[in-house]
Amino acid sequence: MLIVMHHNASPAEIQAVQKAIEALGLQAQPIPGSERTAIGVLGNQGYVDDASIRDLPGVREVIHVSKPYKLVSRDFHPDSTVVDIGEVRLGDGSVPVIIAGPCSVESEAQILSAARLVKAAGARILRGGAFKPRTGPHSFQGLGVEGLKYLRLAGDETGLPVITEVMRIEQLEDVCRYADVLQIGARNMQNFDLLKEVGRLDRPVLLKRGMSATIEEFLAAAEYIVSEGNGRVVLCERGIRTFERATRNTLDLSVIPLIREMSHLPIIVDPSHATGKRNLVPIMGKAALVAGAHGLMMEVHPEPDKALCDGAQSLSGEGFAHLMEEIRGLFMYLGYTEK
Repeated sequence: MLIVMHHNASPAEIQAVQKAIEALGLQAQPIPGSERTAIGVLGNQGYVDDASIRDLPGVREVIHVSKPYKLVSRDFHPDSTVVDIGEVRLGDGSVPVIIAGPCSVESEAQILSAARLVKAAGARILRGGAFKPRTGPHSFQGLGVEGLKYLRLAGDETGLPVITEVMRIEQLEDVCRYADVLQIGARNMQNFDLLKEVGRLDRPVLLKRGMSATIEEFLAAAEYIVSEGNGRVVLCERGIRTFERATRNTLDLSVIPLIREMSHLPIIVDPSHATGKRNLVPIMGKAALVAGAHGLMMEVHPEPDKALCDGAQSLSGEGFAHLMEEIRGLFMYLGYTEK
């Protein structure tokens, strides 16, 4: 339930509504806005009788919200969230952010080379996996903490914030020591214990959509993080599992305008995992930006054909630099002013 107050409601009237909500055994969540003050009602398991609230002074409207996600919805939070990652701003009103780097950190030399390539081309955040959830147990699983150290070294040298995936709660301490952004991968989108733990941290979180997740399930997963107090969540569409076998996954571009309508959280797209094909990454990345994505995450490797992980979908340094030139032209067309 959402209580919308009149724009001239007094602090005393707002407090009275909060007390009425708490008297029902529920939690009141004030949501100040530029044009209105609203109060979200949390903790209800079903319909709430609003008789004791709707006629209180200052109350303009009572909206019953039946969605499984509330805090991440625009009903509760009409203003768009902008997530700050160091000096990088990700969200409405900012130039879309390009995140790039190899699928996995393979060595110190490899991640340093990749970092220099993506930095020179214009990427704002460096990606690289230290813990790799692979489909088969015999595939390269990442370097672990050693990989985190190399990733941090590359980020520090180039001045790029770094993002890496965390797979288990036990890894959080190490990952937080070296990474600026925590990534929750598609396979862990509904690892609710992990979501709650990262929700208790003061660290930006990139949440990838599960490979078979509906939009409602995707936003409900984000709700787990936000409900624990961490509102610095970025959503990521990375393709979903369908009957199609020509591409690795099926990129759902419609999710971008839908999420922007339904939620205040920023959303980016990963065209590398979505397509699995290097030649499709540039066009689908640009299409995502036209659709309104707040950024892209792409895999870039100094020698894609020798990559230990996902080489077929990784751009070379030259290919990424060419794409970034095209993206800069697209930014001008879309009315963005690069900073």
